[in-house]
Amino acid sequence: MARNNVNILFTSVGRRVELLRAFRRAYQTLNLAGNIVVSDIDPLAPALQIADKRYLVPRFTSPDYVPALVDICHREAIDLVFPLIDPDIPILAQHRDVLSAVGAQVVVVTPEAAEKTADKWQTTQFFQQLGLPTPQSWLPEHLPQKDIDYPLFIKPRRGSAAQHTFKVNNRRELDFFLDYVPDPIIQACLPGPEMTNDVVCGLDGHLLAVVSRQRIEVRWGEVAKGVTIYDADITAACAKVAAALPAVGVITVQCMMKEGIPHFTEINARLGGGVPLGIAAGVDTPRYLLAQVAGLPLDVPRLGTYQQGLYLTRFDDSFFLTDETRQQIVTQQL
Repeated sequence: MARNNVNILFTSVGRRVELLRAFRRAYQTLNLAGNIVVSDIDPLAPALQIADKRYLVPRFTSPDYVPALVDICHREAIDLVFPLIDPDIPILAQHRDVLSAVGAQVVVVTPEAAEKTADKWQTTQFFQQLGLPTPQSWLPEHLPQKDIDYPLFIKPRRGSAAQHTFKVNNRRELDFFLDYVPDPIIQACLPGPEMTNDVVCGLDGHLLAVVSRQRIEVRWGEVAKGVTIYDADITAACAKVAAALPAVGVITVQCMMKEGIPHFTEINARLGGGVPLGIAAGVDTPRYLLAQVAGLPLDVPRLGTYQQGLYLTRFDDSFFLTDETRQQIVTQQL
């Protein structure tokens, strides 16, 4: 039976203003009522300013974090919960039952899949098991002492937002970064370009769409300039990844090109920062997800049907808060 009201919660909402606006448009398109509720630890997080309801919560490492989310879901009659940063994914995956007990469906992969995507060494092995090309990869203890082709790329096995990621040009730099980067994985540095793929699945895991976008410029780990492309091999590989994981909602699959062949590197099991480009290109992810939970008809274009050659270029915008406004946010505690 169709519903006319759906409430959603985004955790760790941060700067995701564009994403919230896209969901707001989807509500209007579907003539659907409901609240967009958000949480964050920072009263100055920009996206707090455009939500219907906003909550400051403890840091995700706190034992009070999950109880705070459960309380929000109960208070606001939340139907869907979306994590927006990588550290939230395993937490929400592990506690999906306690959240579903208050009526909230967590749009996240299983705990096993969350572990597989959080650990980039396990992600690489997962790609290889699927028969997908990956960059040559090592853990520090497996790294050969001689005959290494530079440049390399080093990053934390459990990193996020491109923190502690570096190109390595020689042995001296490698020795330094092996000591500097926490729990690293080392990979061959591929020439690129880098492709990020929004793999959109329904709440039941059924594949709805794949949108590929080439990263032109990245800032703070998020795309600042990009363009939609279509590659049949990438689309087929993303479908294979989604089925094997298995995916729920939206995941982001990343790959680097080498001699025209995609080499797969990472999976972020959440709505990626560049999703607004895919939405603008014709894959209206918010509308698909809201329609599905509301029991409304779902009309999804054929796989690969979206506008190619559509560019995204981002700029800074600002909200201005008085001391009084900021204090109101701070005191709006659970």
